[in-house]
Amino acid sequence: MMTHFIRIFIPTLAVFYFSAVTAQRPSGPPSGGGQTAQVGYGKFSGVVLDENNEPVPYATVSILNTENNEILTGTIAEGDGKWVIKNIPEGKFKVSISFIGYAPITSGPFTVTGKGESYDLGNTILEPSSTELDEVVVEGERELIEDKVDRIVYNAEQDLTTAGGDASDVLRRVPLLSVDLDGNVSLRGSSNITVLIDGKPSTITAGNLADALKQIPADEIKSVEVITSPSARYDAEGTGGIINIITKKNNLQGGTLSINTSAGYRGSSLGLNAGYRVGKLGLSLGGNGYSGYNILGSIDNEQIVTDQFGNELSRTNQFAETVSSRISGRYNFGWDYTFNKYHFIGGGVNYRIFDARNDENDRLTEITDSNGTRSFTQDVFTLTNSNSIDVNFNYIRSFEEKGKEISLISLYSQDARNNDFTIDNLSGANPVDTKNENISYNKEFTVQLDYVEPLGDKARLEAGLKNISRTVTSDFQLYRRQDGGSYTEVEGVSVSNFFNYTQNVSAAFISGLVELPQDFTVQAGGRYEYTVISANFSDEQDLDIGDYGSFVPSINLSKKLKNNNTLKFGYSRRLARPSLQFLNPNIDAANPLNISQGNPDLLPEFTDQVELSLSRFKRATSLNVSAFVRTTNGSIQSVSETIGQDTIYTTYQNIGEQDAYGLNAFGSIRKGKLTLNGGVDAFYTVLTNNIDNPLFNAQNEGFVFNARLFGSYKLTERWQLQMFGFYRSSRVQLQGYTNPFYIYSLSINRNFKNDKGSIGIGANNFVTPRSYLDSEIITPFFTQRNTRELQLLNFRINFSYRFGKLTQRATKKVRKVSNDDLKESGGDNTGGAEN
Repeated sequence: MMTHFIRIFIPTLAVFYFSAVTAQRPSGPPSGGGQTAQVGYGKFSGVVLDENNEPVPYATVSILNTENNEILTGTIAEGDGKWVIKNIPEGKFKVSISFIGYAPITSGPFTVTGKGESYDLGNTILEPSSTELDEVVVEGERELIEDKVDRIVYNAEQDLTTAGGDASDVLRRVPLLSVDLDGNVSLRGSSNITVLIDGKPSTITAGNLADALKQIPADEIKSVEVITSPSARYDAEGTGGIINIITKKNNLQGGTLSINTSAGYRGSSLGLNAGYRVGKLGLSLGGNGYSGYNILGSIDNEQIVTDQFGNELSRTNQFAETVSSRISGRYNFGWDYTFNKYHFIGGGVNYRIFDARNDENDRLTEITDSNGTRSFTQDVFTLTNSNSIDVNFNYIRSFEEKGKEISLISLYSQDARNNDFTIDNLSGANPVDTKNENISYNKEFTVQLDYVEPLGDKARLEAGLKNISRTVTSDFQLYRRQDGGSYTEVEGVSVSNFFNYTQNVSAAFISGLVELPQDFTVQAGGRYEYTVISANFSDEQDLDIGDYGSFVPSINLSKKLKNNNTLKFGYSRRLARPSLQFLNPNIDAANPLNISQGNPDLLPEFTDQVELSLSRFKRATSLNVSAFVRTTNGSIQSVSETIGQDTIYTTYQNIGEQDAYGLNAFGSIRKGKLTLNGGVDAFYTVLTNNIDNPLFNAQNEGFVFNARLFGSYKLTERWQLQMFGFYRSSRVQLQGYTNPFYIYSLSINRNFKNDKGSIGIGANNFVTPRSYLDSEIITPFFTQRNTRELQLLNFRINFSYRFGKLTQRATKKVRKVSNDDLKESGGDNTGGAEN
């Protein structure tokens, strides 16, 4: 591990160091010392506040040339509303400050003569915009990708190529993320991530994350936030980082109704959302449904079982055509009420449904062993359906002292899920059919109390308490019948049983932020969590799973450079508790020759991560480059062994160690009517299972990378062309690999008059409609090769329209509960949010 660190990360630090030095070196006269502006260059600074003297984080500040109103440079305000822009050349300039929902303010002109002028604009008060909108919602156009102080933000509503898709289509476009063809998500190569919805956890992501993402229509997503180095405020869970999916909401005065619909070759969607806000009260009600159909594909599997000397014992080949379909729906109701500027309450209910079905028709299996060759044919049907509900309530108490706040937040979440399969044997004189039924529940109740205390203008202290009570159950039965008769339950605790798993996590954190001289900012803190677990089966003794405590420190350091460039360093320790997917003792035998089962005895895995990033901005271009080192101990890895001479059994154990050393780069450029955004994620990964027995010891390593490109071109004032492409290289796994794949899309859209809506057409993978996903597992006792064919070709028509007569008005930010302590199902390897 240390060899890899020296060979890869130390040179990276050197590159960043020289980049930072270059970024600080002015192109004009030499700089002066101290805190004053450089000689020959001007400096502007100030604070952005709202009408209640509260900070306006991330307000846009632009320096404009007075002659042509072109933007010379700019920045965004920090979380406390402060901003600084240095190194302004000679000339006359104006300062424009704006934020969505507020009327912009322009100051100036100011003259920079080359004598080191420094202009402090003091407090700039933004007033809510009261411009009445004629039956249309007007929103400022944001950058597709924003690099903020502690996160990367992908503004999905600016991307029209995802219309008619789901959340997995959106996440493929987000920097640092990779999503395979099954919807499994990884962040910098780690599948141990936490996914939040509107800053809140949900039990729908506590099981199979890929299925959960299919329940969220792309048209409902406003933006996606990626946090790679969370502070102590966030749950310790999610060793890879946090993904926060923010859905669209109505924060405007008056009433509004919007419709979004899409119809295509493989899927259709319909969404209706209504909102009403008057005075201190806000209400919202919405729903979105999706139907996927005509999803065709095939499977082609081969597995070879050998003895310890490499002699072949059996060879199995399987082939089947597949037909899949799915239906999902998301419905929500929300409300909030502002008593005055010191007291705010709000709440909401979210309900989701999901139904996915897959048929393997006439699956042909051929087995060759010492007894010769035999074959049989089966029809296999798998069903996954769920319904989930989230109910939340929050109260925020503000004070006269700016930034001081107390918040009390609660959440109840429940997910009910069925995972069933049926195997009908079509061969033999007395065929035996098999059916498995698995009903599971995941219930959570969370309450948290947060406190924020400003310590002057340059420091802040945060502290909080939190408790999560979680109950997971899995009720599973196996049935068989012969000659088409009635199903009877198969006896045996391993195939029919009831599993109950309870978990209570109590946490406390403290975190501080301080601004230091020379534009340094430090944020550091610690979080302690204590976990109590009990687990049992209906007819067995309790499982012996010990309680444990965890301390997770974090530190983030940033340095502002010239021209709005920023250098950032971060360290965090994270943990991942196994979710139901890894714990569930139900045996998945939809393929009887390749079965899998969860492990209720799993413990959490721990990860340490260090990262360094440099953000550079110059007029219409931006670039972010980051390097990271990540080490995971007690990694939850899949373990496979043979049963008999032809069956492979897979489960999970805490036996792995995984190291990753990587670089990420993404940027954007605007030139005239053309906008391009792109990025590359590359890392070197080393995996081992730390088993001493040479027959079972496994290790693998190699380079992995992703690349993405998004382009937009304004054909006319109303017509726009957009394209997207994504490529993922081969994936390194502990005992094998998965092959590369790529996807691409193209769309053309026309906006209606007054931007009331749009209509457009789009297509996915229209040149190469078929995609093949190969994987291989190699062990001393078997070799398994799988090929899945997916037909990704899709054509669709998109339509959206908005009704309503509204007035823009800023609303108070709402704190939300965020449970981020469960390891989700993995894609590339074998998932946090606020406190």
